[in-house]
Amino acid sequence: MLPAGHRRVGAVVEDRVRTDKAMGLGNLPASTWDHNRAWVLAANIAADLGAWHRLLCHHDRPDLVRAEPKTIRRRVYCAPATLAHHARRRFLRFDRTWPWTQAITDAWLRICALPDPKPG
Repeated sequence: MLPAGHRRVGAVVEDRVRTDKAMGLGNLPASTWDHNRAWVLAANIAADLGAWHRLLCHHDRPDLVRAEPKTIRRRVYCAPATLAHHARRRFLRFDRTWPWTQAITDAWLRICALPDPKPG
């Protein structure tokens, strides 16, 4: 019997496989491995970026921190917004009635607050 709060190692692997399939590994574009190598790399990079996005931007939002890729796409990446131009600047205006507008705004502020990466 596993202690409370402990997850099976197999369950973690199954979660990663399900996430990778949702990020593009479920539909490889070609029939040969040589043609699909770039697709696999891009899907793995997308899965890693999605995981880092949730970790850095939504760590205090229980509805988004463990969300599946489909949920993140629906709530965050596909949010209703308009791109406005004024005085040679661009503004992205989100719909105020969208339930996750505050989560998107908080995520943007957290990304902007990250320190600039310095070359080693």
